[in-house]
Amino acid sequence: MRLFVALDLPEAVRSGLAAVIAKIEPIAPRASGVRWVRPEALHVTLKFIGHIAGERLLDFRAALTPVRSGEPIKLHYRGIGFFPDARRPRVLWCGVQASPNLAELAAEIERALEPLGIARESRTFVPHLTLARLDSSANVRDLVRAAEGMEDQDFGAARETEFHLYESMLKTSGAEYRKLASYSSVKEARET
Repeated sequence: MRLFVALDLPEAVRSGLAAVIAKIEPIAPRASGVRWVRPEALHVTLKFIGHIAGERLLDFRAALTPVRSGEPIKLHYRGIGFFPDARRPRVLWCGVQASPNLAELAAEIERALEPLGIARESRTFVPHLTLARLDSSANVRDLVRAAEGMEDQDFGAARETEFHLYESMLKTSGAEYRKLASYSSVKEARET
């Protein structure tokens, strides 16, 4: 099993991003070395776990159960950009501005999973939504031009009180995600 922990998106945010993807995907179609994320698969990754043996799933579900934040997480989805930058684009992303407790929740998830052999991330946590992954051979200049002017585009806000454990199934048509468990991220709330 290939697992990750993430936040879902409000439908209004998902719809707004779907419209942007529909507008610019024809400029850089999949055949050009750009792998687009289907709008229904968009999520904010808190921790990529990777491959685990299926019999360990209960351990991972149990490890995440006590993870909590002090209050709901406030998110604002704004702007389109590239990692590492527009000169050497590898990922097209939507920015996520979040209350400080999102990074704290991500760190708490890392601490909870470390005893199960999942190493902590060495990079600083940067919340974002991956819209597309770009191969190094991709001709993406037109895509970069299409994204110009979207640096501050507003896609909406959310107040999250849950995070989720997902299984990622890699298929020729792209990754498909299956929600395995949901957890309340607020101390006063109970697991769903």
